[in-house]
Amino acid sequence: MPAEASTSRPATPPLTERQEARRRRILHASAQLASRGGFDAVQMREVAESSQVALGTLYRYFPSKVHLLVATMQDQLEHMHGTLRKKPPAGDTAAERVAETLMRAFRALQREPHLADAMVRALTFADRSVSPEVDQVSRQTTVIILDAMGLEDPTAEQLSAVRVIEHTWHSALITWLSGRASIAQVKIDIETVCRLIDLTEPSGRP
Repeated sequence: MPAEASTSRPATPPLTERQEARRRRILHASAQLASRGGFDAVQMREVAESSQVALGTLYRYFPSKVHLLVATMQDQLEHMHGTLRKKPPAGDTAAERVAETLMRAFRALQREPHLADAMVRALTFADRSVSPEVDQVSRQTTVIILDAMGLEDPTAEQLSAVRVIEHTWHSALITWLSGRASIAQVKIDIETVCRLIDLTEPSGRP
């Protein structure tokens, strides 16, 4: 997914176990509220109450609702990645495996349309202040695609293809959520863009 150049921000020290548990509660509350009512249902005061943290504490973790929902998307993608690793795609080619992987991720989001809409809207609204969080979403998506390709050391050309695939997947989410594309059309678009992978395969590699 597209990400603007990162803006300067003080390095964040690693979270303690207690802080990480608090952050996980916040992300869980955000996802639950978004699942019920979409973007508008995620109000910072309600997230704080649901996750049992003070409102000021919530803002220290996430300066705005957009920061929170973009982080929620990264968290959801991380969960999807874990699920995908337990049952890897079975395609014969890298292009087939990536297309299958992205359609499985798409269908997971399809099962939670309000949550998907909230997260995608947050990505769309994100400005430069949210660049680090958007970058994390992009990196997580890249890792998912590279895993499906079976690559640990991609070439610059392969990474360029991955970026185009990410942009197409993101665009497909937006057009589907807005009712301008069917699942069948999304599948065709994903399969078509994944053929770029075949064009970047070094000779002799499956």
